[in-house]
Amino acid sequence: MFAERQLRAALTVLALSGLTLTTLQGTAGAADAPTTAAPATAGTSPVVSIEESTARALARSFAEPAWHRQVAKAALADEEVDLLALTATSAAKSAEEFRTTLVEAEADIAEAKGLGTDVGSLLRVGLAGKPVSESALARTSPLVASAPADDDADVVIAYDSAGNAHELDAEKVPERPVYVVGVDGQKALAAGLEVIDKELAAKGLGTLTAPGTNTTAAGTASVASTGFWTTRIKSISVADLKEPWFKGNAEVFTLVTGFGTDGKVRVDTVTMPYVDVENTTYYPGQILVNWSNYKYNLADAVLMEDDGDTNYSSLAKALAAVLLTVTDQGMYIPLVDAIIDAMPASWWTDDPDYVDSFYTLARETTGSRTGASANARMTLERYYVSAL
Repeated sequence: MFAERQLRAALTVLALSGLTLTTLQGTAGAADAPTTAAPATAGTSPVVSIEESTARALARSFAEPAWHRQVAKAALADEEVDLLALTATSAAKSAEEFRTTLVEAEADIAEAKGLGTDVGSLLRVGLAGKPVSESALARTSPLVASAPADDDADVVIAYDSAGNAHELDAEKVPERPVYVVGVDGQKALAAGLEVIDKELAAKGLGTLTAPGTNTTAAGTASVASTGFWTTRIKSISVADLKEPWFKGNAEVFTLVTGFGTDGKVRVDTVTMPYVDVENTTYYPGQILVNWSNYKYNLADAVLMEDDGDTNYSSLAKALAAVLLTVTDQGMYIPLVDAIIDAMPASWWTDDPDYVDSFYTLARETTGSRTGASANARMTLERYYVSAL
């Protein structure tokens, strides 16, 4: 697996931050002739299947040169191109036909990821491979790919405008540019965490109030007038993001758990969009724990990575089903194991991946901490948020 930073330096490819697949490796020879390789196999996740069918449809639409030139120009100008928005601006007949397929795919993606119908467009396309000029790209016989279902796949399947499948070596950068279809990971993650927050709040496992708001009436007045203590991340690094190189940048989020002021289990979601390259130290200054929300002076944090296929509604329901069985015993109880146990076995392959966990974080916790799996490292500090 190659780090994104290494790929950028060595290949100077156009990074597709937030897509399911951002860089594609292969050889020019591998793409010269069609292959009889079958599309997605049985058991492939719905998201992977939708991405693959969208890639095939986009490839076929490139039979019209005018439409291909428009996509080529957009892909060279932007790391990720909103396909739905682009088709709306095109007068090409094939773009109009492709849009019909795309509208249905967008609805299917939102449903497969457990998001609402108002999430907006999620499917994006970008370029991988050695960079070329706009004129050269427009003249190139286009290939369109999506991420394989298997993180350890040896080949990536790409399609040409005739609908033929081509095998690209997953270990080598293609000599020719390749269009890559995927989901806007950061947009999907932000919407997904809202789904989790709403679901858990509905079950009494969190609130949708503003940060720093205590759930009790007295607590609300106190916090509003005086401020509140937090634990803030000064720096963070992750050795392994559990993301194969061809899946691109990671979408990391954290579940902070403890017992709320009402004595019930509480889960707060924290998104970390900046953590996208392994073995890189980030300095976010981000609030991790708001202690005004918790009954005890201890909380846990579980770092996860969305591998692209996450159904956030199902994740929220699974978390709620397990955490509702945990009751306040008048003392702090670690909740990391309960969260991990809530994850179905299939989710550890191509869904939210466990990154690391931090037990017994206290308001007084400062300095460098290494996670229980020795995969993530954070430097923490106390930080007081004062009232205006």
